[in-house]
Amino acid sequence: MFVDRVQVTFKAGDGGHGAVSFRHEKFRPLGGPDGGDGGDGGSIILQASNNQNTLASFRYKKLIKAEDGQPGTKVRRHGKSGEDLLLSVPVGTVVMRGDVALADLADDGQQFTLAAGGKGGFGNAHFVSSTRQAPRVAEKGEKGQEIEAALELKMIADVGIVGLPNAGKSTLLSVISNAKPEIANYPFTTLTPNLGVVDIDKKHSLLFADIPGLIEGASQGKGLGDEFLRHVERTSVLVHLVDVYNEDIAAAYKTIMKELAAYKVDLSKRSQVVVLSKVDGLDKKQLDKAYKTLKKSVPAGTPTAVISTISKEGVEDLLRVLQQLIAKNRQKQVKKAKKPVLPVIGLKKNDDSWNIQREGKKFVITGNKVERFARRTDFEDYHGQQRLRDILRKMGIMRELERQNIDPGQSIQIGSPSIGELEY
Repeated sequence: MFVDRVQVTFKAGDGGHGAVSFRHEKFRPLGGPDGGDGGDGGSIILQASNNQNTLASFRYKKLIKAEDGQPGTKVRRHGKSGEDLLLSVPVGTVVMRGDVALADLADDGQQFTLAAGGKGGFGNAHFVSSTRQAPRVAEKGEKGQEIEAALELKMIADVGIVGLPNAGKSTLLSVISNAKPEIANYPFTTLTPNLGVVDIDKKHSLLFADIPGLIEGASQGKGLGDEFLRHVERTSVLVHLVDVYNEDIAAAYKTIMKELAAYKVDLSKRSQVVVLSKVDGLDKKQLDKAYKTLKKSVPAGTPTAVISTISKEGVEDLLRVLQQLIAKNRQKQVKKAKKPVLPVIGLKKNDDSWNIQREGKKFVITGNKVERFARRTDFEDYHGQQRLRDILRKMGIMRELERQNIDPGQSIQIGSPSIGELEY
Protein backbone atom coordinates (compact mmCIF):
# COMPACT_ATOMS: atom_id res chain seq x y z
CA MET A 1 0.00 0.00 0.00
CA PHE A 2 1.32 3.42 -0.98
CA VAL A 3 1.20 5.92 1.90
CA ASP A 4 2.91 9.29 1.50
CA ARG A 5 1.79 11.18 4.63
CA VAL A 6 1.47 10.13 8.27
CA GLN A 7 1.04 11.97 11.57
CA VAL A 8 2.88 10.34 14.49
CA THR A 9 3.92 11.23 18.04
CA PHE A 10 7.59 10.39 18.69
CA LYS A 11 8.69 9.95 22.32
CA ALA A 12 12.38 9.59 23.14
CA GLY A 13 13.41 7.56 26.19
CA ASP A 14 13.59 9.13 29.63
CA GLY A 15 16.88 9.19 31.49
CA GLY A 16 17.28 6.86 34.47
CA HIS A 17 17.37 8.27 38.01
CA GLY A 18 20.60 8.51 39.94
CA ALA A 19 20.92 6.39 43.10
CA VAL A 20 21.49 7.36 46.74
CA SER A 21 23.65 4.66 48.27
CA PHE A 22 26.52 4.25 50.77
CA ARG A 23 29.15 1.54 51.00
CA HIS A 24 28.49 -1.11 53.65
CA GLU A 25 31.67 -3.10 54.14
CA LYS A 26 32.57 -5.31 57.07
CA PHE A 27 35.40 -3.18 58.42
CA ARG A 28 34.14 0.17 57.11
CA PRO A 29 30.81 0.90 58.77
CA LEU A 30 30.90 4.53 57.61
CA GLY A 31 31.62 3.91 53.94
CA GLY A 32 31.31 6.78 51.52
CA PRO A 33 28.56 7.40 48.95
CA ASP A 34 28.51 5.00 46.02
CA GLY A 35 25.23 5.73 44.21
CA GLY A 36 25.62 5.32 40.44
CA ASP A 37 24.34 7.56 37.67
CA GLY A 38 21.25 6.75 35.62
CA GLY A 39 21.54 5.74 31.99
CA ASP A 40 20.59 8.04 29.14
CA GLY A 41 17.30 7.53 27.32
CA GLY A 42 17.33 6.33 23.74
CA SER A 43 16.89 8.86 20.92
CA ILE A 44 14.66 8.46 17.86
CA ILE A 45 16.64 8.77 14.63
CA LEU A 46 15.21 8.80 11.10
CA GLN A 47 17.36 7.45 8.28
CA ALA A 48 16.63 7.85 4.58
CA SER A 49 16.80 4.60 2.63
CA ASN A 50 16.45 3.77 -1.06
CA ASN A 51 15.01 0.43 0.03
CA GLN A 52 11.83 2.16 1.23
CA ASN A 53 9.25 3.65 -1.13
CA THR A 54 6.26 4.24 1.16
CA LEU A 55 5.43 5.37 4.71
CA ALA A 56 2.95 2.51 5.14
CA SER A 57 4.86 1.06 8.12
CA PHE A 58 3.90 4.19 10.13
CA ARG A 59 0.24 4.21 9.12
CA TYR A 60 -1.18 2.51 12.21
CA LYS A 61 1.42 3.75 14.70
CA LYS A 62 0.17 6.78 16.60
CA LEU A 63 2.99 6.67 19.18
CA ILE A 64 6.57 5.53 18.64
CA LYS A 65 8.68 5.35 21.78
CA ALA A 66 12.37 4.74 22.38
CA GLU A 67 13.79 2.81 25.31
CA ASP A 68 14.21 4.47 28.72
CA GLY A 69 17.52 4.57 30.54
CA GLN A 70 17.86 2.37 33.64
CA PRO A 71 18.44 3.83 37.13
CA GLY A 72 21.85 3.78 38.72
CA THR A 73 22.55 1.35 41.56
CA LYS A 74 25.00 0.95 44.41
CA VAL A 75 28.75 0.41 44.03
CA ARG A 76 28.70 3.23 41.46
CA ARG A 77 27.02 1.03 38.89
CA HIS A 78 25.87 3.12 35.97
CA GLY A 79 22.36 2.39 34.72
CA LYS A 80 22.11 0.94 31.23
CA SER A 81 21.36 3.51 28.56
CA GLY A 82 18.31 3.00 26.36
CA GLU A 83 18.90 1.85 22.79
CA ASP A 84 18.49 4.48 20.10
CA LEU A 85 15.54 3.74 17.81
CA LEU A 86 16.62 3.92 14.15
CA LEU A 87 13.64 4.23 11.78
CA SER A 88 14.04 3.84 8.02
CA VAL A 89 12.03 6.20 5.81
CA PRO A 90 12.02 6.62 2.02
CA VAL A 91 14.47 9.02 0.44
CA GLY A 92 12.58 12.26 -0.09
CA THR A 93 10.81 12.26 3.29
CA VAL A 94 10.24 15.68 4.83
CA VAL A 95 9.65 16.00 8.59
CA MET A 96 7.05 18.67 9.32
CA ARG A 97 5.99 20.17 12.65
CA GLY A 98 3.01 22.33 11.86
CA ASP A 99 4.10 24.49 8.95
CA VAL A 100 7.80 24.22 9.82
CA ALA A 101 10.05 21.73 8.03
CA LEU A 102 12.41 20.18 10.59
CA ALA A 103 14.36 18.03 8.13
CA ASP A 104 14.50 17.06 4.48
CA LEU A 105 15.96 13.57 4.07
CA ALA A 106 16.91 13.78 0.41
CA ASP A 107 19.99 11.49 0.32
CA ASP A 108 20.33 7.77 0.93
CA GLY A 109 21.76 7.15 4.42
CA GLN A 110 21.07 10.70 5.65
CA GLN A 111 20.07 10.74 9.32
CA PHE A 112 18.12 13.14 11.52
CA THR A 113 17.65 12.93 15.29
CA LEU A 114 13.98 13.74 15.65
CA ALA A 115 13.67 13.31 19.41
CA ALA A 116 16.67 13.33 21.77
CA GLY A 117 16.74 11.00 24.75
CA GLY A 118 16.85 12.45 28.26
CA LYS A 119 20.13 12.52 30.16
CA GLY A 120 20.47 10.20 33.14
CA GLY A 121 20.53 11.75 36.61
CA PHE A 122 23.69 11.82 38.75
CA GLY A 123 23.93 9.50 41.75
CA ASN A 124 25.09 10.76 45.14
CA ALA A 125 28.66 9.57 44.46
CA HIS A 126 28.82 12.43 41.97
CA PHE A 127 28.33 15.12 44.63
CA VAL A 128 31.18 14.32 47.04
CA SER A 129 33.32 17.33 47.91
CA SER A 130 35.70 18.46 50.65
CA THR A 131 32.80 20.09 52.49
CA ARG A 132 30.17 17.46 51.68
CA GLN A 133 31.44 13.98 52.58
CA ALA A 134 28.09 12.19 52.75
CA PRO A 135 25.67 13.73 50.22
CA ARG A 136 22.19 12.25 50.32
CA VAL A 137 21.04 13.83 47.10
CA ALA A 138 20.63 12.26 43.66
CA GLU A 139 19.17 13.63 40.47
CA LYS A 140 16.15 12.49 38.54
CA GLY A 141 16.68 11.54 34.92
CA GLU A 142 15.57 14.06 32.34
CA LYS A 143 12.47 13.41 30.27
CA GLY A 144 13.07 12.48 26.65
CA GLN A 145 11.74 14.81 23.98
CA GLU A 146 8.20 14.22 22.78
CA ILE A 147 7.37 15.57 19.33
CA GLU A 148 4.25 15.27 17.24
CA ALA A 149 5.35 15.46 13.63
CA ALA A 150 4.11 14.69 10.15
CA LEU A 151 6.19 12.67 7.72
CA GLU A 152 5.58 13.66 4.09
CA LEU A 153 7.05 11.78 1.17
CA LYS A 154 8.02 13.87 -1.84
CA MET A 155 9.33 11.61 -4.55
CA ILE A 156 12.71 12.53 -5.97
CA ALA A 157 12.50 12.24 -9.76
CA ASP A 158 14.18 14.02 -12.65
CA VAL A 159 10.97 14.24 -14.70
CA GLY A 160 7.36 14.49 -13.59
CA ILE A 161 4.59 13.52 -16.03
CA VAL A 162 1.46 15.62 -15.53
CA GLY A 163 -1.82 16.12 -17.36
CA LEU A 164 -5.56 15.66 -17.16
CA PRO A 165 -6.92 12.19 -16.31
CA ASN A 166 -6.53 9.69 -19.15
CA ALA A 167 -3.98 11.84 -21.03
CA GLY A 168 -1.68 8.84 -21.49
CA LYS A 169 0.79 9.43 -18.65
CA SER A 170 0.98 5.83 -17.42
CA THR A 171 1.14 4.50 -20.97
CA LEU A 172 4.12 6.74 -21.72
CA LEU A 173 5.91 5.58 -18.56
CA SER A 174 5.31 1.92 -19.43
CA VAL A 175 6.72 2.42 -22.94
CA ILE A 176 9.93 4.25 -21.95
CA SER A 177 10.76 2.26 -18.79
CA ASN A 178 10.30 -1.11 -17.12
CA ALA A 179 7.58 0.28 -14.86
CA LYS A 180 4.24 -1.53 -15.05
CA PRO A 181 1.57 0.95 -13.93
CA GLU A 182 -2.10 0.06 -14.19
CA ILE A 183 -3.44 1.19 -17.57
CA ALA A 184 -7.07 1.39 -18.69
CA ASN A 185 -9.20 3.54 -20.98
CA TYR A 186 -10.95 5.50 -18.24
CA PRO A 187 -10.02 8.47 -16.00
CA PHE A 188 -8.28 8.05 -12.64
CA THR A 189 -6.81 4.64 -13.46
CA THR A 190 -3.65 5.78 -11.66
CA LEU A 191 -4.32 6.28 -7.95
CA THR A 192 -0.71 6.50 -6.74
CA PRO A 193 2.49 7.94 -8.24
CA ASN A 194 4.60 5.49 -10.21
CA LEU A 195 8.36 5.63 -10.78
CA GLY A 196 10.36 4.34 -13.71
CA VAL A 197 14.04 4.51 -14.76
CA VAL A 198 14.54 5.52 -18.40
CA ASP A 199 17.78 4.96 -20.34
CA ILE A 200 18.56 7.53 -23.04
CA ASP A 201 20.96 6.65 -25.87
CA LYS A 202 22.73 4.22 -23.50
CA LYS A 203 24.51 7.23 -21.99
CA HIS A 204 22.10 8.69 -19.47
CA SER A 205 19.48 7.42 -17.04
CA LEU A 206 16.61 9.54 -15.79
CA LEU A 207 14.00 8.84 -13.13
CA PHE A 208 10.42 9.55 -14.25
CA ALA A 209 7.39 9.96 -11.99
CA ASP A 210 3.85 9.45 -13.30
CA ILE A 211 1.57 11.71 -11.23
CA PRO A 212 -2.16 10.83 -10.92
CA GLY A 213 -4.38 12.93 -13.18
CA LEU A 214 -5.12 16.51 -12.18
CA ILE A 215 -8.50 18.20 -12.54
CA GLU A 216 -9.67 21.78 -12.15
CA GLY A 217 -9.45 22.67 -8.46
CA ALA A 218 -6.77 20.06 -7.74
CA SER A 219 -4.58 22.59 -5.89
CA GLN A 220 -7.49 23.20 -3.50
CA GLY A 221 -8.02 19.50 -2.83
CA LYS A 222 -10.37 18.36 -5.59
CA GLY A 223 -9.77 14.94 -7.09
CA LEU A 224 -6.37 13.42 -6.32
CA GLY A 225 -4.14 16.35 -7.23
CA ASP A 226 -3.82 17.97 -3.82
CA GLU A 227 -2.46 14.72 -2.40
CA PHE A 228 0.11 14.15 -5.12
CA LEU A 229 1.22 17.57 -6.40
CA ARG A 230 3.89 17.49 -3.69
CA HIS A 231 5.66 14.78 -5.69
CA VAL A 232 6.20 17.29 -8.50
CA GLU A 233 7.99 19.76 -6.21
CA ARG A 234 11.39 18.07 -6.58
CA THR A 235 11.29 17.31 -10.29
CA SER A 236 13.68 19.19 -12.55
CA VAL A 237 11.45 19.09 -15.65
CA LEU A 238 7.77 18.42 -16.31
CA VAL A 239 6.31 16.54 -19.25
CA HIS A 240 2.88 18.09 -19.72
CA LEU A 241 0.71 15.69 -21.73
CA VAL A 242 -2.31 17.01 -23.64
CA ASP A 243 -4.64 14.46 -25.25
CA VAL A 244 -4.98 15.33 -28.95
CA TYR A 245 -8.59 14.08 -28.88
CA ASN A 246 -9.55 16.58 -26.18
CA GLU A 247 -12.49 18.76 -27.28
CA ASP A 248 -10.64 21.95 -26.31
CA ILE A 249 -6.87 21.49 -26.39
CA ALA A 250 -6.11 25.03 -25.25
CA ALA A 251 -8.47 24.76 -22.27
CA ALA A 252 -6.94 21.39 -21.28
CA TYR A 253 -3.46 22.93 -21.27
CA LYS A 254 -4.56 26.02 -19.34
CA THR A 255 -6.40 23.95 -16.72
CA ILE A 256 -3.24 22.12 -15.71
CA MET A 257 -1.14 25.30 -15.79
CA LYS A 258 -3.65 27.04 -13.53
CA GLU A 259 -3.44 24.23 -10.97
CA LEU A 260 0.36 24.13 -11.10
CA ALA A 261 0.45 27.90 -10.48
CA ALA A 262 -2.11 27.75 -7.63
CA TYR A 263 -0.19 25.12 -5.68
CA LYS A 264 1.66 26.33 -2.56
CA VAL A 265 4.90 26.18 -4.59
CA ASP A 266 4.38 27.78 -8.02
CA LEU A 267 5.06 24.81 -10.29
CA SER A 268 3.97 26.55 -13.47
CA LYS A 269 7.43 28.14 -13.76
CA ARG A 270 9.15 24.76 -13.72
CA SER A 271 10.90 23.76 -16.96
CA GLN A 272 8.51 21.72 -19.06
CA VAL A 273 7.92 20.15 -22.42
CA VAL A 274 4.30 20.30 -23.63
CA VAL A 275 3.40 17.17 -25.55
CA LEU A 276 0.43 16.24 -27.76
CA SER A 277 -0.25 12.59 -26.96
CA LYS A 278 -2.24 9.77 -28.58
CA VAL A 279 -1.69 11.09 -32.12
CA ASP A 280 -1.74 7.60 -33.70
CA GLY A 281 -4.59 7.24 -36.21
CA LEU A 282 -4.90 10.99 -36.78
CA ASP A 283 -4.47 12.31 -40.33
CA LYS A 284 -1.89 15.03 -41.00
CA LYS A 285 -4.44 17.80 -41.51
CA GLN A 286 -6.13 17.17 -38.16
CA LEU A 287 -2.77 16.80 -36.40
CA ASP A 288 -1.42 20.06 -37.83
CA LYS A 289 -4.57 21.91 -36.70
CA ALA A 290 -4.32 20.50 -33.17
CA TYR A 291 -0.61 21.29 -32.96
CA LYS A 292 -1.13 24.90 -34.09
CA THR A 293 -3.82 25.31 -31.42
CA LEU A 294 -1.44 24.05 -28.77
CA LYS A 295 1.45 26.25 -29.93
CA LYS A 296 -0.74 29.36 -29.64
CA SER A 297 -1.48 28.52 -25.99
CA VAL A 298 2.07 27.71 -24.96
CA PRO A 299 4.44 30.58 -24.01
CA ALA A 300 7.16 31.35 -26.53
CA GLY A 301 10.33 29.36 -25.91
CA THR A 302 8.56 26.41 -24.26
CA PRO A 303 9.53 23.17 -26.07
CA THR A 304 6.65 21.22 -27.62
CA ALA A 305 6.46 17.72 -29.09
CA VAL A 306 4.09 15.23 -30.69
CA ILE A 307 4.22 11.56 -29.72
CA SER A 308 2.52 8.25 -30.30
CA THR A 309 3.13 5.67 -27.58
CA ILE A 310 1.85 2.89 -29.85
CA SER A 311 4.25 3.51 -32.75
CA LYS A 312 6.77 5.28 -30.46
CA GLU A 313 6.86 8.15 -32.94
CA GLY A 314 8.58 11.16 -31.41
CA VAL A 315 9.34 9.40 -28.11
CA GLU A 316 13.13 9.19 -28.49
CA ASP A 317 13.32 12.83 -29.59
CA LEU A 318 11.28 13.83 -26.54
CA LEU A 319 13.66 11.97 -24.22
CA ARG A 320 16.68 13.71 -25.74
CA VAL A 321 15.07 17.14 -25.25
CA LEU A 322 14.34 16.27 -21.63
CA GLN A 323 17.94 15.15 -21.07
CA GLN A 324 19.25 18.46 -22.47
CA LEU A 325 16.89 20.49 -20.25
CA ILE A 326 17.91 18.57 -17.15
CA ALA A 327 21.60 19.00 -17.97
CA LYS A 328 21.09 22.79 -18.26
CA ASN A 329 19.20 22.91 -14.95
CA ARG A 330 21.95 20.98 -13.22
CA GLN A 331 24.58 23.40 -14.52
CA LYS A 332 22.56 26.31 -13.14
CA GLN A 333 22.35 24.61 -9.75
CA VAL A 334 26.12 24.06 -9.71
CA LYS A 335 26.73 27.75 -10.48
CA LYS A 336 24.38 28.80 -7.67
CA ALA A 337 26.15 26.47 -5.26
CA LYS A 338 29.55 28.00 -6.17
CA LYS A 339 28.46 31.53 -5.26
CA PRO A 340 30.16 32.59 -2.00
CA VAL A 341 27.82 32.87 0.94
CA LEU A 342 28.57 35.46 3.59
CA PRO A 343 28.86 33.87 7.03
CA VAL A 344 26.13 34.75 9.49
CA ILE A 345 27.62 35.97 12.73
CA GLY A 346 25.31 35.92 15.72
CA LEU A 347 25.61 36.38 19.42
CA LYS A 348 25.96 33.21 21.42
CA LYS A 349 22.84 32.56 23.45
CA ASN A 350 23.48 32.90 27.18
CA ASP A 351 22.26 29.65 28.70
CA ASP A 352 22.79 31.02 32.23
CA SER A 353 20.27 33.83 31.82
CA TRP A 354 17.06 33.77 33.87
CA ASN A 355 14.00 35.88 34.48
CA ILE A 356 11.70 36.39 37.49
CA GLN A 357 8.04 37.27 37.12
CA ARG A 358 5.57 37.76 39.94
CA GLU A 359 2.15 36.11 39.54
CA GLY A 360 0.02 36.97 42.53
CA LYS A 361 1.78 35.60 45.61
CA LYS A 362 3.96 33.31 43.49
CA PHE A 363 7.33 34.01 41.89
CA VAL A 364 7.94 32.27 38.56
CA ILE A 365 11.53 31.75 37.42
CA THR A 366 12.33 30.90 33.79
CA GLY A 367 15.64 30.15 32.07
CA ASN A 368 17.19 27.18 30.29
CA LYS A 369 19.83 26.31 32.87
CA VAL A 370 17.76 26.78 36.02
CA GLU A 371 14.81 24.87 34.52
CA ARG A 372 17.08 21.99 33.62
CA PHE A 373 18.34 21.79 37.21
CA ALA A 374 14.74 21.87 38.42
CA ARG A 375 13.66 19.04 36.13
CA ARG A 376 16.42 16.87 37.58
CA THR A 377 15.33 17.63 41.17
CA ASP A 378 13.14 15.37 43.26
CA PHE A 379 10.88 17.93 44.95
CA GLU A 380 9.65 15.26 47.37
CA ASP A 381 13.15 14.84 48.76
CA TYR A 382 14.44 17.33 51.36
CA HIS A 383 18.07 16.97 50.26
CA GLY A 384 17.11 17.53 46.63
CA GLN A 385 15.29 20.73 47.55
CA GLN A 386 18.26 21.98 49.55
CA ARG A 387 20.59 21.39 46.60
CA LEU A 388 18.26 23.34 44.32
CA ARG A 389 18.18 26.21 46.83
CA ASP A 390 22.01 26.23 46.80
CA ILE A 391 21.96 26.45 43.00
CA LEU A 392 19.48 29.34 43.07
CA ARG A 393 21.73 31.10 45.56
CA LYS A 394 24.87 30.60 43.44
CA MET A 395 23.09 31.89 40.34
CA GLY A 396 22.03 35.06 42.17
CA ILE A 397 18.35 34.24 41.94
CA MET A 398 17.78 34.19 45.69
CA ARG A 399 19.34 37.62 46.03
CA GLU A 400 17.01 39.01 43.36
CA LEU A 401 13.99 37.40 45.05
CA GLU A 402 14.96 39.09 48.31
CA ARG A 403 15.35 42.40 46.46
CA GLN A 404 11.80 41.94 45.21
CA ASN A 405 10.66 41.52 48.86
CA ILE A 406 9.78 37.84 48.85
CA ASP A 407 8.29 36.72 52.18
CA PRO A 408 8.86 33.44 54.02
CA GLY A 409 6.35 30.83 52.95
CA GLN A 410 5.82 32.25 49.44
CA SER A 411 6.11 29.82 46.54
CA ILE A 412 8.90 29.75 43.97
CA GLN A 413 7.87 28.07 40.71
CA ILE A 414 10.60 27.17 38.24
CA GLY A 415 9.43 26.86 34.66
CA SER A 416 6.06 25.19 34.14
CA PRO A 417 3.89 24.08 37.09
CA SER A 418 4.56 20.44 36.17
CA ILE A 419 8.24 20.80 37.18
CA GLY A 420 7.64 21.67 40.82
CA GLU A 421 7.65 24.45 43.42
CA LEU A 422 9.83 25.47 46.35
CA GLU A 423 8.82 27.33 49.47
CA TYR A 424 10.98 30.29 50.35
